[in-house]
Formats: sequence, structure tokens, C-alpha cells
Amino acid sequence: MSEVYAFIEAEKTTHNVALLCWLLKVARSSFYPWLAGETTRSVRKAADDALAHEITVLHVASKAT
Repeated sequence: MSEVYAFIEAEKTTHNVALLCWLLKVARSSFYPWLAGETTRSVRKAADDALAHEITVLHVASKAT
């Protein structure tokens, strides 16, 4: 579903959000909370990426043990 919302976000400057939601059969009332959560998702992704990097560093430092 995120792909559909991302598409609507990308196209909202060209087309009406209500029309896009209707064509893609998603509720406008679901799109706007998804849009509001964008900041939270980007912060979480950055934290996940930092943790993955730290795990990789520790794994290499321990000679893959």
C-alpha cells in the first residue's frame, strides 16, 4: 500500500488527491495519516541503517564470529 501512497504523493502536484485516491481505490482518510507519518518513517529508517552499519563493523572486527 505504501507504493500507492507514494505514487499519490508524487502526483499530487499534477492531479487532485481525491481523484487519485478514487482511481487507485484507496481512502483519502488513509492517505493523509500516511503522509503525516513520513517524518517518523524516515527517522526510523536512518536509525535502522545506523544500527545495521554498527552490526557490520562489529562483525568484521570480530573476524566474522
